Amino acid sequence: MQSSISLSLSSPSTICRSDSSSSVVSNGNANLLNPRSLRFCGLRREAFGFKSLNSSRPTRLQSSNATRRPCSNRIAASLAGNGAPSKGFDYDLVIIGAGVGGHGAALHAVEKGLKTAIIEGDVVGGTCVNRGCVPSKALLAVSGRMRELQNEHHMKSFGLQVAAAGYDRQGVADHANNLASKIRSNLTNSMKSLGVDILTGFGTILGPQKVKYGDTVITAKDIIIATGSVPLVPKGIEVDGKTVITSDHALKLEFVPQWIAIVGSGYIGLEFSDVYTALGSEVTFVEALDQLMPGFDPEIGKLAQRVLINPRKIDYHTGVFASKITPAKDGKPVTIELIDAKTKELKDTLEVDAALIATGRAPFTQGLGLENVPHLYCIGDANGKMMLAHAASAQGISVVEQVTGKDHVLNHLSIPAACFTHPEISMVGLTEPQAREKAEKEGFEIGIAKTSFKANTKALAENEGEGLAKLIYRPDNGEILGVHIFGMHAADLIHEASNAIAMGTRIQDIKYAVHAHPTLSEVIDELFKAAKVKANTSSPVAEPVAA
Repeated sequence: MQSSISLSLSSPSTICRSDSSSSVVSNGNANLLNPRSLRFCGLRREAFGFKSLNSSRPTRLQSSNATRRPCSNRIAASLAGNGAPSKGFDYDLVIIGAGVGGHGAALHAVEKGLKTAIIEGDVVGGTCVNRGCVPSKALLAVSGRMRELQNEHHMKSFGLQVAAAGYDRQGVADHANNLASKIRSNLTNSMKSLGVDILTGFGTILGPQKVKYGDTVITAKDIIIATGSVPLVPKGIEVDGKTVITSDHALKLEFVPQWIAIVGSGYIGLEFSDVYTALGSEVTFVEALDQLMPGFDPEIGKLAQRVLINPRKIDYHTGVFASKITPAKDGKPVTIELIDAKTKELKDTLEVDAALIATGRAPFTQGLGLENVPHLYCIGDANGKMMLAHAASAQGISVVEQVTGKDHVLNHLSIPAACFTHPEISMVGLTEPQAREKAEKEGFEIGIAKTSFKANTKALAENEGEGLAKLIYRPDNGEILGVHIFGMHAADLIHEASNAIAMGTRIQDIKYAVHAHPTLSEVIDELFKAAKVKANTSSPVAEPVAA
Protein backbone atom coordinates (compact mmCIF):
# COMPACT_ATOMS: atom_id res chain seq x y z
CA MET A 1 0.00 0.00 0.00
CA GLN A 2 1.28 3.46 0.71
CA SER A 3 4.89 4.39 0.78
CA SER A 4 3.85 7.68 2.31
CA ILE A 5 0.59 9.30 3.31
CA SER A 6 -0.34 12.93 3.00
CA LEU A 7 -3.08 13.44 5.53
CA SER A 8 -6.32 15.32 5.35
CA LEU A 9 -8.49 14.04 8.16
CA SER A 10 -11.83 15.00 9.66
CA SER A 11 -11.08 14.25 13.29
CA PRO A 12 -10.84 17.04 15.89
CA SER A 13 -7.45 18.66 16.03
CA THR A 14 -5.41 17.86 19.10
CA ILE A 15 -1.79 17.89 20.09
CA CYS A 16 0.26 14.80 20.83
CA ARG A 17 3.85 14.50 21.90
CA SER A 18 6.48 12.78 19.82
CA ASP A 19 9.30 10.56 20.89
CA SER A 20 11.19 7.69 19.42
CA SER A 21 9.24 4.91 21.06
CA SER A 22 5.68 6.10 21.39
CA SER A 23 4.59 8.97 19.25
CA VAL A 24 2.43 10.52 16.61
CA VAL A 25 0.97 8.52 13.77
CA SER A 26 -1.20 9.45 10.85
CA ASN A 27 -4.46 9.17 12.69
CA GLY A 28 -5.70 8.30 16.15
CA ASN A 29 -8.61 6.35 14.69
CA ALA A 30 -7.88 4.02 11.80
CA ASN A 31 -11.54 4.15 10.77
CA LEU A 32 -11.08 7.77 9.75
CA LEU A 33 -8.61 6.76 7.07
CA ASN A 34 -10.80 6.59 4.00
CA PRO A 35 -10.00 7.04 0.30
CA ARG A 36 -11.67 10.44 0.08
CA SER A 37 -9.67 11.90 2.98
CA LEU A 38 -6.23 10.64 1.94
CA ARG A 39 -3.75 11.94 -0.58
CA PHE A 40 -1.57 9.05 -1.75
CA CYS A 41 2.05 9.83 -2.46
CA GLY A 42 4.75 7.53 -3.78
CA LEU A 43 2.30 5.01 -5.22
CA ARG A 44 -0.31 4.51 -7.89
CA ARG A 45 -3.92 5.05 -6.82
CA GLU A 46 -4.82 2.26 -9.22
CA ALA A 47 -3.36 -0.13 -6.67
CA PHE A 48 -6.35 0.75 -4.50
CA GLY A 49 -8.88 0.76 -7.32
CA PHE A 50 -9.05 4.56 -7.47
CA LYS A 51 -8.82 6.71 -10.58
CA SER A 52 -5.61 8.57 -11.22
CA LEU A 53 -5.11 12.06 -9.90
CA ASN A 54 -3.90 14.84 -12.15
CA SER A 55 -1.00 15.30 -9.81
CA SER A 56 0.44 13.18 -7.03
CA ARG A 57 2.18 16.10 -5.37
CA PRO A 58 0.65 17.94 -2.42
CA THR A 59 -0.68 21.42 -3.12
CA ARG A 60 1.50 24.18 -1.74
CA LEU A 61 -0.14 26.14 1.06
CA GLN A 62 1.10 29.53 2.23
CA SER A 63 2.11 29.43 5.86
CA SER A 64 0.50 31.50 8.55
CA ASN A 65 2.62 33.94 10.50
CA ALA A 66 3.97 31.97 13.40
CA THR A 67 5.28 33.39 16.61
CA ARG A 68 8.92 32.52 16.81
CA ARG A 69 11.08 32.13 19.88
CA PRO A 70 14.81 31.49 20.14
CA CYS A 71 15.74 27.87 19.40
CA SER A 72 17.42 27.22 22.71
CA ASN A 73 17.12 23.45 22.37
CA ARG A 74 18.82 23.24 19.00
CA ILE A 75 21.93 21.20 18.42
CA ALA A 76 23.61 23.40 15.86
CA ALA A 77 24.48 21.71 12.63
CA SER A 78 28.21 21.54 12.00
CA LEU A 79 27.85 22.14 8.28
CA ALA A 80 26.56 25.29 6.62
CA GLY A 81 25.49 23.25 3.60
CA ASN A 82 21.96 22.72 4.93
CA GLY A 83 20.56 25.04 2.25
CA ALA A 84 18.37 28.11 2.57
CA PRO A 85 14.70 27.26 3.15
CA SER A 86 11.84 28.09 0.80
CA LYS A 87 10.62 31.65 1.11
CA GLY A 88 8.32 32.14 4.07
CA PHE A 89 9.44 29.03 6.01
CA ASP A 90 12.07 28.25 8.61
CA TYR A 91 12.72 24.87 6.95
CA ASP A 92 11.91 23.04 3.76
CA LEU A 93 11.39 19.85 5.75
CA VAL A 94 10.85 19.10 9.43
CA ILE A 95 10.87 15.48 10.58
CA ILE A 96 9.32 14.53 13.93
CA GLY A 97 11.14 11.46 15.21
CA ALA A 98 14.84 10.67 14.84
CA GLY A 99 14.67 6.93 14.37
CA VAL A 100 16.02 5.03 11.38
CA GLY A 101 13.15 6.27 9.18
CA GLY A 102 13.59 9.90 10.14
CA HIS A 103 17.35 9.61 9.79
CA GLY A 104 17.09 8.17 6.28
CA ALA A 105 14.66 10.88 5.23
CA ALA A 106 16.83 13.63 6.70
CA LEU A 107 20.01 12.52 4.93
CA HIS A 108 18.22 12.21 1.59
CA ALA A 109 16.59 15.60 2.05
CA VAL A 110 19.96 17.30 2.59
CA GLU A 111 21.28 15.51 -0.48
CA LYS A 112 18.38 16.99 -2.45
CA GLY A 113 19.22 20.49 -1.19
CA LEU A 114 16.44 20.88 1.39
CA LYS A 115 17.01 22.81 4.60
CA THR A 116 16.13 20.13 7.11
CA ALA A 117 15.49 19.76 10.82
CA ILE A 118 14.67 16.69 12.86
CA ILE A 119 12.87 16.80 16.21
CA GLU A 120 13.44 14.16 18.88
CA GLY A 121 11.80 14.05 22.30
CA ASP A 122 13.73 11.09 23.65
CA VAL A 123 17.02 9.85 22.19
CA VAL A 124 18.23 9.58 18.61
CA GLY A 125 17.79 6.13 17.09
CA GLY A 126 14.15 5.46 17.86
CA THR A 127 12.68 2.01 18.37
CA CYS A 128 15.17 0.11 16.20
CA VAL A 129 18.38 1.38 17.72
CA ASN A 130 17.29 1.65 21.34
CA ARG A 131 14.57 -0.95 21.87
CA GLY A 132 14.49 -3.14 18.79
CA CYS A 133 16.61 -4.54 16.01
CA VAL A 134 20.01 -3.27 17.17
CA PRO A 135 20.18 -4.54 20.79
CA SER A 136 18.31 -7.72 19.84
CA LYS A 137 21.00 -8.55 17.28
CA ALA A 138 23.63 -8.15 19.95
CA LEU A 139 21.80 -10.70 22.12
CA LEU A 140 21.35 -13.00 19.14
CA ALA A 141 25.06 -12.79 18.35
CA VAL A 142 25.68 -14.14 21.85
CA SER A 143 23.07 -16.89 21.50
CA GLY A 144 24.58 -18.00 18.19
CA ARG A 145 28.01 -18.40 19.70
CA MET A 146 26.65 -20.14 22.76
CA ARG A 147 24.80 -22.66 20.59
CA GLU A 148 27.92 -23.44 18.63
CA LEU A 149 30.08 -23.84 21.70
CA GLN A 150 27.48 -26.00 23.44
CA ASN A 151 27.07 -28.32 20.45
CA GLU A 152 29.73 -30.92 21.21
CA HIS A 153 28.95 -32.99 18.11
CA HIS A 154 29.25 -29.91 15.89
CA MET A 155 32.59 -28.89 17.40
CA LYS A 156 33.99 -32.43 17.17
CA SER A 157 33.14 -32.53 13.48
CA PHE A 158 35.71 -29.76 13.04
CA GLY A 159 38.21 -31.60 15.20
CA LEU A 160 37.79 -29.05 17.99
CA GLN A 161 37.57 -29.68 21.71
CA VAL A 162 35.90 -26.97 23.77
CA ALA A 163 35.37 -26.86 27.52
CA ALA A 164 31.90 -26.18 28.91
CA ALA A 165 30.69 -22.78 27.72
CA GLY A 166 29.30 -20.24 30.18
CA TYR A 167 28.22 -16.62 30.13
CA ASP A 168 28.08 -13.51 32.28
CA ARG A 169 24.54 -12.09 32.16
CA GLN A 170 25.60 -8.51 32.85
CA GLY A 171 28.35 -8.76 30.25
CA VAL A 172 25.81 -9.92 27.66
CA ALA A 173 23.46 -7.08 28.62
CA ASP A 174 26.32 -4.58 28.40
CA HIS A 175 27.16 -5.78 24.90
CA ALA A 176 23.62 -4.98 23.75
CA ASN A 177 23.59 -1.60 25.50
CA ASN A 178 27.02 -0.63 24.17
CA LEU A 179 26.04 -1.49 20.61
CA ALA A 180 22.91 0.66 20.86
CA SER A 181 24.99 3.56 22.22
CA LYS A 182 27.51 3.24 19.41
CA ILE A 183 24.87 3.19 16.66
CA ARG A 184 22.98 6.05 18.31
CA SER A 185 26.17 8.13 18.27
CA ASN A 186 26.83 7.24 14.64
CA LEU A 187 23.36 8.38 13.59
CA THR A 188 23.70 11.65 15.47
CA ASN A 189 27.12 12.40 14.03
CA SER A 190 26.05 11.60 10.47
CA MET A 191 23.14 14.06 10.65
CA LYS A 192 25.22 16.80 12.27
CA SER A 193 28.03 16.41 9.74
CA LEU A 194 25.59 16.89 6.86
CA GLY A 195 23.99 19.95 8.38
CA VAL A 196 20.71 18.58 9.72
CA ASP A 197 19.49 20.65 12.67
CA ILE A 198 18.67 18.32 15.57
CA LEU A 199 15.98 19.92 17.73
CA THR A 200 15.32 18.49 21.18
CA GLY A 201 11.77 18.35 22.54
CA PHE A 202 8.42 16.73 21.99
CA GLY A 203 7.18 17.67 18.54
CA THR A 204 3.52 18.54 18.00
CA ILE A 205 1.58 19.72 14.96
CA LEU A 206 -0.02 23.10 15.61
CA GLY A 207 -1.59 23.43 12.20
CA PRO A 208 -0.70 23.57 8.52
CA GLN A 209 3.07 23.69 8.12
CA LYS A 210 3.59 24.65 11.76
CA VAL A 211 5.37 22.57 14.42
CA LYS A 212 6.05 23.16 18.09
CA TYR A 213 8.83 21.56 20.13
CA GLY A 214 9.32 22.63 23.71
CA ASP A 215 8.36 26.31 23.78
CA THR A 216 9.54 26.96 20.23
CA VAL A 217 7.34 27.20 17.13
CA ILE A 218 8.82 26.68 13.66
CA THR A 219 7.40 26.51 10.16
CA ALA A 220 8.18 24.07 7.38
CA LYS A 221 7.05 23.63 3.82
CA ASP A 222 6.62 19.89 4.47
CA ILE A 223 6.47 17.77 7.62
CA ILE A 224 7.16 14.07 8.12
CA ILE A 225 5.87 12.12 11.12
CA ALA A 226 8.35 9.32 11.85
CA THR A 227 7.56 8.65 15.45
CA GLY A 228 7.56 4.87 15.74
CA SER A 229 5.51 2.38 17.70
CA VAL A 230 5.00 0.78 21.08
CA PRO A 231 4.64 -2.87 22.11
CA LEU A 232 1.12 -4.16 21.60
CA VAL A 233 -0.23 -5.60 24.85
CA PRO A 234 -3.64 -7.34 24.62
CA LYS A 235 -6.32 -6.74 27.21
CA GLY A 236 -6.15 -8.83 30.36
CA ILE A 237 -2.35 -8.82 30.51
CA GLU A 238 -0.70 -6.95 33.36
CA VAL A 239 2.84 -5.87 32.51
CA ASP A 240 5.02 -5.11 35.52
CA GLY A 241 8.31 -4.82 33.62
CA LYS A 242 9.92 -7.48 35.81
CA THR A 243 8.19 -10.84 35.47
CA VAL A 244 5.66 -9.91 32.78
CA ILE A 245 7.58 -7.99 30.16
CA THR A 246 7.58 -6.69 26.60
CA SER A 247 10.49 -6.76 24.19
CA ASP A 248 11.47 -3.29 25.49
CA HIS A 249 12.18 -4.84 28.90
CA ALA A 250 13.58 -8.14 27.62
CA LEU A 251 16.36 -6.41 25.69
CA LYS A 252 17.83 -5.17 28.97
CA LEU A 253 18.30 -8.84 30.02
CA GLU A 254 17.93 -7.98 33.70
CA PHE A 255 17.50 -11.68 34.49
CA VAL A 256 17.32 -15.03 32.70
CA PRO A 257 14.27 -16.98 33.92
CA GLN A 258 14.34 -20.72 34.30
CA TRP A 259 11.00 -20.99 32.49
CA ILE A 260 9.47 -18.26 30.36
CA ALA A 261 6.24 -18.19 28.37
CA ILE A 262 6.35 -16.24 25.12
CA VAL A 263 2.99 -15.01 23.88
CA GLY A 264 3.22 -14.85 20.09
CA SER A 265 5.39 -16.87 17.70
CA GLY A 266 6.24 -14.24 15.11
CA TYR A 267 9.59 -12.55 14.51
CA ILE A 268 9.94 -11.15 18.03
CA GLY A 269 8.88 -14.32 19.81
CA LEU A 270 11.09 -16.57 17.68
CA GLU A 271 14.19 -14.43 18.17
CA PHE A 272 13.75 -14.27 21.92
CA SER A 273 13.16 -18.02 22.09
CA ASP A 274 16.55 -18.39 20.39
CA VAL A 275 18.18 -16.13 22.97
CA TYR A 276 16.54 -17.60 26.07
CA THR A 277 17.04 -21.26 25.19
CA ALA A 278 20.70 -20.64 24.34
CA LEU A 279 21.11 -19.09 27.80
CA GLY A 280 19.47 -22.07 29.49
CA SER A 281 15.77 -21.15 29.79
CA GLU A 282 12.86 -23.40 28.99
CA VAL A 283 10.29 -21.74 26.72
CA THR A 284 6.56 -22.20 26.21
CA PHE A 285 4.94 -20.53 23.20
CA VAL A 286 1.34 -19.35 23.39
CA GLU A 287 -0.05 -18.83 19.88
CA ALA A 288 -3.61 -17.75 19.06
CA LEU A 289 -3.64 -19.30 15.60
CA ASP A 290 -3.65 -23.02 14.85
CA GLN A 291 0.02 -23.17 13.86
CA LEU A 292 3.28 -21.64 14.97
CA MET A 293 4.91 -18.95 12.84
CA PRO A 294 1.68 -18.09 10.98
CA GLY A 295 3.21 -15.17 9.09
CA PHE A 296 5.83 -17.26 7.30
CA ASP A 297 5.49 -19.30 4.14
CA PRO A 298 3.96 -22.58 5.41
CA GLU A 299 6.68 -24.82 3.97
CA ILE A 300 9.44 -22.68 5.44
CA GLY A 301 7.59 -22.46 8.74
CA LYS A 302 7.27 -26.25 8.93
CA LEU A 303 11.00 -26.70 8.36
CA ALA A 304 11.86 -23.93 10.80
CA GLN A 305 9.71 -25.58 13.48
CA ARG A 306 11.54 -28.86 12.96
CA VAL A 307 14.93 -27.15 13.45
CA LEU A 308 14.29 -24.17 15.73
CA ILE A 309 11.63 -25.53 18.07
CA ASN A 310 11.27 -29.30 18.22
CA PRO A 311 14.89 -30.16 19.26
CA ARG A 312 15.08 -27.35 21.84
CA LYS A 313 13.58 -26.96 25.30
CA ILE A 314 10.43 -25.47 23.82
CA ASP A 315 6.83 -26.56 24.07
CA TYR A 316 3.78 -24.73 22.77
CA HIS A 317 0.04 -24.20 22.91
CA THR A 318 -1.68 -23.21 19.66
CA GLY A 319 -5.23 -22.07 19.04
CA VAL A 320 -5.42 -20.36 22.44
CA PHE A 321 -5.47 -16.82 23.80
CA ALA A 322 -3.67 -15.71 26.93
CA SER A 323 -6.81 -14.13 28.37
CA LYS A 324 -5.23 -13.11 31.66
CA ILE A 325 -1.64 -12.86 32.83
CA THR A 326 -0.79 -11.96 36.42
CA PRO A 327 2.80 -11.04 37.41
CA ALA A 328 4.68 -12.98 40.07
CA LYS A 329 4.06 -11.62 43.55
CA ASP A 330 4.59 -12.65 47.16
CA GLY A 331 6.40 -15.82 46.19
CA LYS A 332 3.74 -16.88 43.70
CA PRO A 333 4.72 -17.51 40.04
CA VAL A 334 3.38 -15.76 36.95
CA THR A 335 -0.02 -17.23 36.11
CA ILE A 336 -1.43 -17.40 32.59
CA GLU A 337 -5.02 -18.34 31.82
CA LEU A 338 -5.42 -19.91 28.38
CA ILE A 339 -8.79 -19.92 26.63
CA ASP A 340 -9.76 -21.62 23.38
CA ALA A 341 -9.44 -19.12 20.53
CA LYS A 342 -12.78 -20.25 19.05
CA THR A 343 -14.99 -21.28 21.97
CA LYS A 344 -13.42 -18.90 24.51
CA GLU A 345 -13.61 -21.67 27.11
CA LEU A 346 -10.83 -22.02 29.68
CA LYS A 347 -8.39 -24.70 28.53
CA ASP A 348 -5.41 -24.48 30.85
CA THR A 349 -3.54 -22.40 33.41
CA LEU A 350 0.23 -22.05 33.24
CA GLU A 351 2.55 -21.14 36.11
CA VAL A 352 5.92 -19.85 34.91
CA ASP A 353 8.79 -17.70 36.12
CA ALA A 354 8.24 -14.97 33.52
CA ALA A 355 6.12 -14.08 30.51
CA LEU A 356 7.22 -12.14 27.43
CA ILE A 357 4.46 -10.43 25.46
CA ALA A 358 5.52 -10.69 21.81
CA THR A 359 2.21 -9.97 20.10
CA GLY A 360 3.63 -7.30 17.84
CA ARG A 361 3.84 -3.52 17.91
CA ALA A 362 1.28 -0.80 17.33
CA PRO A 363 1.52 2.76 16.01
CA PHE A 364 1.25 5.20 18.88
CA THR A 365 -2.00 7.07 18.25
CA GLN A 366 -2.98 8.31 21.68
CA GLY A 367 -4.44 11.80 21.61
CA LEU A 368 -3.69 12.52 17.97
CA GLY A 369 -6.27 14.33 15.82
CA LEU A 370 -5.49 16.21 12.61
CA GLU A 371 -7.88 18.28 10.55
CA ASN A 372 -7.18 19.38 6.99
CA VAL A 373 -3.41 19.45 7.40
CA PRO A 374 -1.67 19.46 4.02
CA HIS A 375 2.03 18.82 3.39
CA LEU A 376 2.08 16.22 6.17
CA TYR A 377 3.44 12.70 5.67
CA CYS A 378 3.65 9.63 7.87
CA ILE A 379 6.34 6.95 7.53
CA GLY A 380 7.56 3.81 9.24
CA ASP A 381 5.93 2.10 12.22
CA ALA A 382 3.72 5.14 12.74
CA ASN A 383 1.70 4.37 9.58
CA GLY A 384 1.44 0.67 10.43
CA LYS A 385 2.10 -0.57 6.90
CA MET A 386 5.33 -2.50 7.33
CA MET A 387 7.03 -2.30 10.69
CA LEU A 388 10.63 -2.67 9.59
CA ALA A 389 13.36 -0.08 10.07
CA HIS A 390 14.56 -0.32 6.48
CA ALA A 391 10.98 0.07 5.24
CA ALA A 392 10.69 3.28 7.27
CA SER A 393 13.89 4.62 5.72
CA ALA A 394 12.71 3.71 2.22
CA GLN A 395 9.36 5.41 2.83
CA GLY A 396 11.14 8.52 4.09
CA ILE A 397 13.29 8.64 0.97
CA SER A 398 10.14 8.21 -1.14
CA VAL A 399 8.52 11.20 0.58
CA VAL A 400 11.57 13.36 -0.09
CA GLU A 401 11.46 12.36 -3.75
CA GLN A 402 7.79 13.33 -3.83
CA VAL A 403 8.23 16.76 -2.26
CA THR A 404 11.12 17.54 -4.60
CA GLY A 405 9.01 16.83 -7.66
CA LYS A 406 9.62 13.19 -8.56
CA ASP A 407 6.66 10.81 -8.81
CA HIS A 408 8.44 8.07 -6.89
CA VAL A 409 6.90 4.62 -6.43
CA LEU A 410 7.96 2.38 -3.55
CA ASN A 411 7.05 -1.25 -4.17
CA HIS A 412 6.55 -2.76 -0.73
CA LEU A 413 6.58 -6.25 -2.21
CA SER A 414 10.28 -5.72 -2.90
CA ILE A 415 11.13 -4.97 0.75
CA PRO A 416 12.79 -8.00 2.41
CA ALA A 417 12.30 -9.17 5.98
CA ALA A 418 14.41 -11.43 8.16
CA CYS A 419 14.24 -13.32 11.43
CA PHE A 420 17.71 -13.64 12.99
CA THR A 421 17.36 -17.04 14.59
CA HIS A 422 20.00 -19.76 14.21
CA PRO A 423 19.64 -20.62 11.37
CA GLU A 424 18.05 -17.46 9.97
CA ILE A 425 14.80 -17.02 8.04
CA SER A 426 14.30 -14.42 5.32
CA MET A 427 11.64 -13.58 2.79
CA VAL A 428 10.53 -11.11 0.15
CA GLY A 429 7.34 -10.88 -1.86
CA LEU A 430 4.43 -13.30 -1.65
CA THR A 431 4.10 -16.58 0.22
CA GLU A 432 2.93 -19.58 -1.77
CA PRO A 433 -0.71 -19.30 -0.59
CA GLN A 434 -0.73 -15.58 -1.41
CA ALA A 435 0.76 -16.23 -4.84
CA ARG A 436 -1.79 -18.96 -5.61
CA GLU A 437 -4.63 -16.65 -4.61
CA LYS A 438 -3.26 -13.90 -6.84
CA ALA A 439 -2.78 -16.35 -9.72
CA GLU A 440 -6.35 -17.58 -9.44
CA LYS A 441 -7.74 -14.05 -9.47
CA GLU A 442 -5.61 -12.86 -12.38
CA GLY A 443 -5.62 -16.05 -14.43
CA PHE A 444 -2.02 -17.19 -14.57
CA GLU A 445 -0.03 -20.19 -13.34
CA ILE A 446 2.74 -20.17 -10.77
CA GLY A 447 5.91 -22.21 -10.61
CA ILE A 448 7.89 -23.35 -7.56
CA ALA A 449 11.64 -23.97 -7.51
CA LYS A 450 13.68 -25.11 -4.51
CA THR A 451 17.31 -25.64 -3.62
CA SER A 452 18.87 -27.17 -0.52
CA PHE A 453 21.80 -25.90 1.50
CA LYS A 454 22.95 -29.54 1.60
CA ALA A 455 24.10 -29.13 -2.01
CA ASN A 456 26.14 -26.00 -1.24
CA THR A 457 29.89 -26.42 -0.71
CA LYS A 458 30.30 -23.45 1.65
CA ALA A 459 27.38 -24.55 3.83
CA LEU A 460 28.81 -28.07 4.05
CA ALA A 461 32.26 -26.69 4.92
CA GLU A 462 30.61 -24.92 7.85
CA ASN A 463 28.63 -28.08 8.75
CA GLU A 464 25.49 -25.98 8.24
CA GLY A 465 23.70 -27.96 5.54
CA GLU A 466 20.27 -27.60 7.16
CA GLY A 467 18.39 -25.14 4.96
CA LEU A 468 16.10 -24.50 2.03
CA ALA A 469 15.57 -21.74 -0.51
CA LYS A 470 12.23 -21.45 -2.30
CA LEU A 471 11.31 -19.41 -5.37
CA ILE A 472 7.74 -18.62 -6.40
CA TYR A 473 7.46 -17.29 -9.94
CA ARG A 474 5.43 -17.00 -13.14
CA PRO A 475 6.56 -19.56 -15.74
CA ASP A 476 4.91 -17.56 -18.55
CA ASN A 477 7.01 -14.41 -18.17
CA GLY A 478 9.69 -15.11 -15.53
CA GLU A 479 8.37 -12.65 -12.94
CA ILE A 480 9.62 -13.29 -9.41
CA LEU A 481 6.65 -13.35 -7.03
CA GLY A 482 8.42 -14.36 -3.84
CA VAL A 483 11.58 -15.87 -2.38
CA HIS A 484 11.85 -17.53 1.03
CA ILE A 485 15.06 -18.81 2.65
CA PHE A 486 15.77 -20.81 5.78
CA GLY A 487 19.41 -21.44 6.47
CA MET A 488 22.81 -20.03 7.32
CA HIS A 489 23.00 -16.26 6.58
CA ALA A 490 19.55 -16.26 5.00
CA ALA A 491 19.18 -12.60 5.99
CA ASP A 492 22.15 -11.68 3.79
CA LEU A 493 21.18 -13.91 0.87
CA ILE A 494 17.69 -12.47 0.36
CA HIS A 495 18.83 -9.17 -1.14
CA GLU A 496 19.65 -10.50 -4.58
CA ALA A 497 16.01 -11.53 -4.86
CA SER A 498 14.58 -8.34 -3.33
CA ASN A 499 16.64 -6.16 -5.66
CA ALA A 500 15.53 -8.24 -8.64
CA ILE A 501 11.88 -7.67 -7.67
CA ALA A 502 12.48 -3.95 -7.13
CA MET A 503 14.15 -3.56 -10.52
CA GLY A 504 11.68 -5.78 -12.37
CA THR A 505 14.41 -8.24 -13.39
CA ARG A 506 13.12 -11.49 -14.84
CA ILE A 507 14.45 -14.94 -14.05
CA GLN A 508 15.60 -15.53 -17.63
CA ASP A 509 17.98 -12.58 -17.19
CA ILE A 510 19.23 -13.04 -13.64
CA LYS A 511 19.95 -16.76 -14.14
CA TYR A 512 23.03 -15.74 -16.16
CA ALA A 513 24.56 -13.76 -13.29
CA VAL A 514 27.89 -15.16 -12.06
CA HIS A 515 28.43 -16.01 -8.40
CA ALA A 516 31.76 -16.63 -6.71
CA HIS A 517 32.53 -20.23 -5.78
CA PRO A 518 32.36 -21.56 -3.15
CA THR A 519 29.92 -19.14 -1.53
CA LEU A 520 26.47 -19.33 0.03
CA SER A 521 25.25 -17.02 -2.74
CA GLU A 522 25.29 -20.05 -5.03
CA VAL A 523 22.16 -21.24 -3.22
CA ILE A 524 20.33 -18.35 -4.91
CA ASP A 525 22.16 -18.92 -8.17
CA GLU A 526 20.96 -22.54 -8.27
CA LEU A 527 17.48 -21.42 -7.26
CA PHE A 528 17.07 -19.16 -10.28
CA LYS A 529 18.63 -21.74 -12.59
CA ALA A 530 16.13 -24.35 -11.36
CA ALA A 531 13.16 -22.28 -12.50
CA LYS A 532 11.44 -23.40 -15.73
CA VAL A 533 10.49 -20.27 -17.63
CA LYS A 534 8.61 -20.63 -20.91
CA ALA A 535 9.41 -17.16 -22.23
CA ASN A 536 12.88 -16.50 -23.60
CA THR A 537 12.46 -12.79 -24.24
CA SER A 538 14.10 -10.27 -21.95
CA SER A 539 11.80 -7.39 -21.18
CA PRO A 540 10.93 -5.59 -17.95
CA VAL A 541 8.10 -6.78 -15.77
CA ALA A 542 5.17 -4.37 -15.70
CA GLU A 543 5.82 -1.09 -13.91
CA PRO A 544 5.96 -1.79 -10.17
CA VAL A 545 2.95 -0.77 -8.13
CA ALA A 546 3.18 -0.17 -4.42
CA ALA A 547 1.59 -3.07 -2.59
